[in-house]
Amino acid sequence: MNYSYKGKILISTPDISGDIFSRSVVLVVDHNESGAFGLILNKKNSQMSSRFKNFFEFKIDVYDGGPVENDKVFFIVKGKKVTEAYTEITEEFYLTEDIENIINAILNHELDIADVKIFSGYSGWSAMQLDNEIQKKMWTVVDIYNLDYTLPNDQTLWKSIMQNLGGEYLLWANSPEDISLN
Repeated sequence: MNYSYKGKILISTPDISGDIFSRSVVLVVDHNESGAFGLILNKKNSQMSSRFKNFFEFKIDVYDGGPVENDKVFFIVKGKKVTEAYTEITEEFYLTEDIENIINAILNHELDIADVKIFSGYSGWSAMQLDNEIQKKMWTVVDIYNLDYTLPNDQTLWKSIMQNLGGEYLLWANSPEDISLN
């Protein structure tokens, strides 16, 4: 491996269809010789959202972080660090699995729920797997600055990024989800 995609955004191409990665926008949190770890930013999980709503008196959206270990919960947090167990994404955002401290900080009004995005599971790649998928054009790698990872995103995020890339990406953005129907 001679290049890390850590901190980059992966945009699924139409070659990926029919699974969780179809029209996905993935933040690569870590990428090294051992593999890669990321979170899908734009796939809400209504079942997990309902479960979390039972614990709180307000609506909480939970996102599918990916197909791996869906019993694990991850948080991307903007701003104040309320835990010592975290991975820095940027100066403004960090990732943690520290559910106790995050929930307590929200309930104690130390963190605003709008500054927290909750994920069930993650996206993982073994050594060289992500590199191979990128070479096969399953993913488009983009640098997006000033993207708020905690915003409530849905499929419009994928389409918006594709449209902003222009060219052939503009065609993909306007294609049907099942490209065989095109």
